[in-house]
Amino acid sequence: MKRFWLYFSQTVTVLLAVFFVIATLKPEWVGRSPGTGGPIELLQAPVSPAGTIPAGSFRLAAQKSASAVVSINTSTVARKNPYSEDPWFKFFFGDQGSEAQSGLGSGVIVSAQGYILTNNHVVEDADQIEVILNDSRRAIAKVIGTDPDTDLAILKIELDKLPVIVLGNSDSLQVGDQVLAIGNPFGVGQTVTSGIVSALGRSQLGINTFENFIQTDAAINPGNSGGALVDINGNLQGINTAIYSRSGGSMGIGFAIPISTAKMVMESIVRDGQVTRGWIGVEPNELSPELAETFGVKVRQGVIITGVLQNGPAARAGIRPGDVITEVAGQPVATVSELLASVSALKPGSPAQFRVQRQQDTTVTEITPTVRPKPSRPMR
Repeated sequence: MKRFWLYFSQTVTVLLAVFFVIATLKPEWVGRSPGTGGPIELLQAPVSPAGTIPAGSFRLAAQKSASAVVSINTSTVARKNPYSEDPWFKFFFGDQGSEAQSGLGSGVIVSAQGYILTNNHVVEDADQIEVILNDSRRAIAKVIGTDPDTDLAILKIELDKLPVIVLGNSDSLQVGDQVLAIGNPFGVGQTVTSGIVSALGRSQLGINTFENFIQTDAAINPGNSGGALVDINGNLQGINTAIYSRSGGSMGIGFAIPISTAKMVMESIVRDGQVTRGWIGVEPNELSPELAETFGVKVRQGVIITGVLQNGPAARAGIRPGDVITEVAGQPVATVSELLASVSALKPGSPAQFRVQRQQDTTVTEITPTVRPKPSRPMR
């Protein structure tokens, strides 16, 4: 009897081992499909009702404004060097090939008539400008005018039923407000990034002549130039212009031109074909304690003049290096950017009163501004 149970147990063990091997290597032989097991239990979020917007979403702002943001492709015809065939030129510089250039940027449709705001450096020197809308429509744009002093340009396209962005009030922005940057970075297609207003009134960056930038940490990359900076209501607050970067990509410091400035420039260009600004021909600097001591100035607020253009409007009015301008047309000025803005707002040919501090004496001088000369190409 013991021997029988021994054979039985050994047989069962061998059969179980064979079954296990077959079930592992050839499960279909025993009627099982590979990888199948019991039902998998997954946690599924409840389905939100149609139209429900998740908390903290910027969906509505993006939907409201994105359709009015366009991509801008520029091309420049190849230009041959006039000396390229000269043997001596070839000897020293080799063959100078000429290739067509192309560029990429963004823009914002601000009027149903087809006016588009963008950056001057996006369209500068371009022979052809193509605008691509978010709905894939394309049009060749015409340059209505440019303003290198603020790095703005106005384009115009001829298309029907254009989406138009709503202009906001950039003067009401505060540090910490949430904003979205919309554009076409690196040519990958329209992209929306979010951030906050990091600072206001940024100047002396060496980007433009007139600087009053909105600083934001919303990701801005090459190709975003000329795109929209909008608030959480989808209203246009600025035109993205520049970034601070050591790598060429976003490092969390981007700059946008306030829409208040862009609107003034656009209206002047559309109305007059150019932006006319006052100019008095001086080299202003911030009033530092060192400069005040050097020129013997006792006042502690204002803009010190370190250079005066010979025979310019200021020189004819008696302004000299070392003078400190504290008021322009009754408005106090404390920084170089405020002085530039106040002078540029003056009407050329119309005298304006300037309050000037010269050492210990305060005088009021009339200066008749002229039209500001066109700037040379800025180093960006």
